[in-house]
Amino acid sequence: MKKISVRAFAKLAGRLRRPFHANYLSMYSSVFGGIVTDPALMMAPIDDHMVHRGDGVFEALRCVEGNIYNMWAHLNRLERSASAIGIRLPMSTRAIGSIVALAIRAGNCRESVARLYVSRGPGGFGVNPYECRASHLYVVVTKMEGPFMKQHPEGARVGISRIPAKPPFFARVKSCNCLLNVLMKKEAVEENLDCVVSLQAGGFLAEGPTENMGIVTRNRALLFPKLENVLRGTTMIRVMDLAKKLVRAGDLARVGFADIRPADARRAAEAILVGTTRDVTRIREFDGRPVGNGRPGPVFEKLSALLLADMRTNREILTRVFEG
Repeated sequence: MKKISVRAFAKLAGRLRRPFHANYLSMYSSVFGGIVTDPALMMAPIDDHMVHRGDGVFEALRCVEGNIYNMWAHLNRLERSASAIGIRLPMSTRAIGSIVALAIRAGNCRESVARLYVSRGPGGFGVNPYECRASHLYVVVTKMEGPFMKQHPEGARVGISRIPAKPPFFARVKSCNCLLNVLMKKEAVEENLDCVVSLQAGGFLAEGPTENMGIVTRNRALLFPKLENVLRGTTMIRVMDLAKKLVRAGDLARVGFADIRPADARRAAEAILVGTTRDVTRIREFDGRPVGNGRPGPVFEKLSALLLADMRTNREILTRVFEG
């Protein structure tokens, strides 16, 4: 085995590329202070606390038709998450927003996802966070895969997870320590499900690995699980706000949070998943049983249309990246 110099590594970069790298568009790293577009160079230091301890926070932002959707909701939550675990952002949220736009432009894709990671930083391999000298920002831009409902118009099959919900503090921090989320996704794949949802204490529904779940009751209430053990999803909050239009139109009686048991979901008229990359997804089957009458419901269809229109036309929460 031979030592590899920096110069030799640069020559090896081409051989390190893999087929899945075709979706990797660009990466900014504050460690290097710039943007790269070669997937083989998209790396973080192994001694970064985020890498070997999960000690960092993250967000995922959508670029839709050349505009970042709801960016400030994500950046504000990024700052809250970092503050909750004692990490100071390496720069202002405004500067981070500018870097995200630059990284997306460098990736040259109008339909993409920007994933932001704020780490405690490199410096030693111990558990002591004070080994790290400064926090760092990484922004990775990838192509946006087609929406779930376009790929699976019949809707999603959802089950109940055996993995416990996160304790309240950790549920409310969007941390890079995602082992429970990974195990939930592993469980879903192995059981041929599209998603599983964890349970809070008392047997109430919590959340999926990367999405929030809601139900429409037979008396027309749109309900999401209470937030004690659930991340305050930016898409969930936006969907709840948009759903108020359906309340005013008489399509819904109310919108709110509640303790939701699996039995409530099984009896629901409709059930949905919402998330940054999921949009509004219809749940066709929950815990092995059809939801509602087995067909897409009117609330799902109207909420989906409202969210898609919001993502494309609401200038108040769109940040332009590409001109024209």
